Amino acid sequence: VQLVEFGGGLVQTGGSLRLSCALSGGTFDDYTVGWFRQAPGKEREGVACFSLPDRVFYYGDPVKGRFAVSSDHAKNTVYLQMNSLKPEDTAVYYCKVWGGRRDYWGQGTQVTVSS
Repeated sequence: VQLVEFGGGLVQTGGSLRLSCALSGGTFDDYTVGWFRQAPGKEREGVACFSLPDRVFYYGDPVKGRFAVSSDHAKNTVYLQMNSLKPEDTAVYYCKVWGGRRDYWGQGTQVTVSS
């Protein structure tokens, strides 16, 4: 199983980005899926957690109403749409899947929001 994130970059405050997470060697339906982020000097925190088959989605308080997850089964890819970005959203964003005793992380993609 391999996860690859992409779509990060530099954006101004108030702007938008869409991150992608592509899965190979498995299907997202077999796992719980999460987006996490880690800012410099801070612990990694959860951004969103969801189960695609159950259509259950949770968002962290700092991103509620601004971020949204979606998926494309044909491409075996999930997305994190980030709107109204703030400088405090600056971090490396990671995609993770887990189920049973297995968990897998992507390599991360940098998001930088300039003020």
